Amino acid sequence: MYTDEFGGGVVALSRWANAFRRRVAPHSVSRLDDDTPRYDPAAAHAFPDERLNDVLEAVADDEEIQAYLDAQNVNPVQRKGYNDHGAKHIEIVRDRALCLYDLLKKHDVEFNGARQQGLDEADEPVIVALAATLHDIGHVVHRDDHPYYSIPLAADILERLLPDFYDTTERVKVTGEILHAILCHHTEETPLTLEAGVVRVADALDMERGRSRIPYERGGRGINTLSSQAIEGVSLTSDDGHVVVEIEMTNAAGVYQVDELLTAKLRDSGLESHVRVVAINTHSGDGDEQLVERIEL
Repeated sequence: MYTDEFGGGVVALSRWANAFRRRVAPHSVSRLDDDTPRYDPAAAHAFPDERLNDVLEAVADDEEIQAYLDAQNVNPVQRKGYNDHGAKHIEIVRDRALCLYDLLKKHDVEFNGARQQGLDEADEPVIVALAATLHDIGHVVHRDDHPYYSIPLAADILERLLPDFYDTTERVKVTGEILHAILCHHTEETPLTLEAGVVRVADALDMERGRSRIPYERGGRGINTLSSQAIEGVSLTSDDGHVVVEIEMTNAAGVYQVDELLTAKLRDSGLESHVRVVAINTHSGDGDEQLVERIEL
């Protein structure tokens, strides 16, 4: 039997597929756009973005950070056959974290991390972006318990990077908030700030089939790889005061990504009352008939 680190395999895949069939109901809905949400520095945002954009430029030009984003993919992908955790994953998580943050700000959601430290609103997206950028660098040590290895590595980078933007007192506070978000992205630790909650949820939003391409092509057939192969697209929209995460999948295997991974990270993130998750299963029926099933979590 094929298995992965979740101990799943075909049995778990069948269990989640059956759960999806029990819970979905026919619903008339068009297919989602396949456009990946991207953060655009030149666009208008619901938050002050000048400091964030300066920080993102510095990150893009930082040789050490870029080296980590390359090196951190070896252990999870090449040595453990797991999904992508390299530069592309980081780009997607950071973009979706900033898009999620922007939508929440448009709904007047009040973030508490920077505010409770006496920092500016402009520091909120900096915390989100840098935590999303550095959350997985601990993979250079090991996939297992990687958030705990990410903490000291990220702290060293932030000690070098942040003095260009903050004085000593501000740097200490911003660093603490970033490390808190990194720690809480993939552990049992409960996020104490909404900035950390955004990073935690955004990490699970990178779920499309491209993320599992390498392990799939190498023969990986664990539940995480198979379920990722079923995800066609993810979009972030607004509806009735909520951020709506819409996920398009081609078969019921994708419900594992949605129900086991995304909703698990949404739980206790602090964003539960602000985010709705909708999964749409589009697949061919008999003949040329297109069947559409919808589940809202």
